Amino acid sequence: MIKLINLTKQFGSFTAVNNLSLELKEGEFFGFLGPNGAGKTTTIKMMTGLFAPTSGQILIGNYNIETHPMEAKLITGFIPDQPFLYEKLTGREFLFFSAGLYKLNHGLTKNRIQEVVDIMEIGSWIDRRTEDYSQGMRQRVCIAAALLHNPKVLIIDEPMIGLDPRSAHVVKHILKEQSRRGVTIFMSTHSLPVAEELCDRIGIIKDGQLIFNNTIEALHEYKHQFDGKFESVFLELTK
Repeated sequence: MIKLINLTKQFGSFTAVNNLSLELKEGEFFGFLGPNGAGKTTTIKMMTGLFAPTSGQILIGNYNIETHPMEAKLITGFIPDQPFLYEKLTGREFLFFSAGLYKLNHGLTKNRIQEVVDIMEIGSWIDRRTEDYSQGMRQRVCIAAALLHNPKVLIIDEPMIGLDPRSAHVVKHILKEQSRRGVTIFMSTHSLPVAEELCDRIGIIKDGQLIFNNTIEALHEYKHQFDGKFESVFLELTK
């Protein structure tokens, strides 16, 4: 469902992502970790079409993000690290706006919006202006917008930033449920516990190169070579 093929991104003489290859199957939940400046956000920006690769290819559901960007984006939901909302719109108005971008059938949009509002437990906040929202509520609406069109792929950059425990619980439950339904999830995070809890496979990037790529079960076995902690594995690999 997602293929990164020899993906490279250079900024002048600096190589931010270096010959990265990765393949994710339908319904796989992939955690993408690494220290600051390792290339995580650059990779995500290429996957979402915000950056063009210097070389290599990105396939989202067999669509090349460079040659068929609209087709790729119509099956993708993107959740950025800092949710962007139009602050003079209510949450409901923002979701109607988002539905229009995804070309959803207007007659079905109202019901679909109510579905995602209920799923994300947004409640009466949906009819307030988003300028009044907390960080957690902004994130919930942003995720609701990404789910509106029932995407086959979710690309997520740091979904837990600034969330209170209740919001974090809701977000984790929804992401795991999406994975069970067959949605392929690519999630960048700094939270090792969140990655361990949610992901089927873990990738660690350092200096633009993928230095670890294995299942969560293999990671648990690998931890026994240290003190049984994922943190110790991560620190050793990225030192």
